Amino acid sequence: MNIPFSPPDIGDEEINEVVDTLKSGWITTGPKTKKFEKLIAGYCMSDRAACFDSCTSALETTLRVLGVKKGDEVIVPAYTYTASASVICHVGARPVMIDCAKNSIQMDYDRLPELIGPLTKAVIAVDVGGVPCDYDKIYDAVYSKRSVFVPSSPLQEIYNRVVVIADGAHSFGAKRNYTMSGSLADFTAFSFHAVKNLTTGEGGAITWKKHSDLDSDELYRQYMLLSLHGQSKDALAKTRLGAWEYDIVGPYFKCNMTDIMASIGIAQLRRYPRLLKRRRQLIEFYNRELSELSVSVLQHYSEKEKFSSSGHLYLVKLLWEDEEYRNEVIKKMAGMGVSTNVHYKPLPMMTAYKNMGFDINDYPNAYDMYKNEITLPLYSKLTDEQAQYVVDCFKKAVKQ
Repeated sequence: MNIPFSPPDIGDEEINEVVDTLKSGWITTGPKTKKFEKLIAGYCMSDRAACFDSCTSALETTLRVLGVKKGDEVIVPAYTYTASASVICHVGARPVMIDCAKNSIQMDYDRLPELIGPLTKAVIAVDVGGVPCDYDKIYDAVYSKRSVFVPSSPLQEIYNRVVVIADGAHSFGAKRNYTMSGSLADFTAFSFHAVKNLTTGEGGAITWKKHSDLDSDELYRQYMLLSLHGQSKDALAKTRLGAWEYDIVGPYFKCNMTDIMASIGIAQLRRYPRLLKRRRQLIEFYNRELSELSVSVLQHYSEKEKFSSSGHLYLVKLLWEDEEYRNEVIKKMAGMGVSTNVHYKPLPMMTAYKNMGFDINDYPNAYDMYKNEITLPLYSKLTDEQAQYVVDCFKKAVKQ
């Protein structure tokens, strides 16, 4: 067999929705994108949603609307993909990295308060694998340091504390304490990249929670300005008779979602409960099959902690093994036709962040999580027969 790592699940519903858009004569940002935004907000039970060309754009524009700038600091996990931290650099701020808790992929919540200072404007939490972070603990930390917060923009004054941003690239559809991802943090950025549970090919969105002093219409307008060159009217508004004239209010960016992309997302969202159900079935199968091996796996559901993940990634730790052993397992599985991955190589191990002065020796828990982690294929199109083959190959690889 040949088992890819994470192909998209695209069917006739997505194709028909895209064809409908192509026939409509409107393919860039327009009615389908606006519909998709409303559907996302409704699904996440958030106040509003705004769509972009990527999760990265959603994160960066959020830092910009918050007024995060040069001289500011934003806390981010060391154990994540570069997008979580690179957006901080893009706005001129300084990333302050936090280590994982011991034997956990999530940040060390106990250490968070000591990293918050007068320059700290936001915390970017990362829902690795689709498991939502413990946002209660994050809020406890930011509120405990509220007295040191120094707002430097109107939006920061509204919150009057460090703002909590979720990098929910993996967690669309997850829940904690009966609250959907998208409503757990102040702002949540989602990814609809091709490998994600719900895809638009590329694409992303930001959602935000309702706040009594927040003008959501104005906030949405700011997001649209940032995503469309600072143009005061979008293309759809300009098509109205006699309404060609517009202004450029700032030299901003071009990172909008198109109606073609949104069409795929609309169809995917209709199917999403079925897609999540299949992922859960596969996770339960993997858990049973690997239960007697010397491994630990990412916990996707907990009644005690009241969370359920989106089942995005199946992370496995090869207990008491090292990088060399893990890499050999990856090669052996590749030789049997099974694609695997690693989530994640910590940022302080990457050249870009080493050049900024970060050292992996300062993040020992992140390194311990990385050194023997392997991610198995997990996607809704994976058949029972293919899943069994993945398990069989994995057992052979770790026993050879």
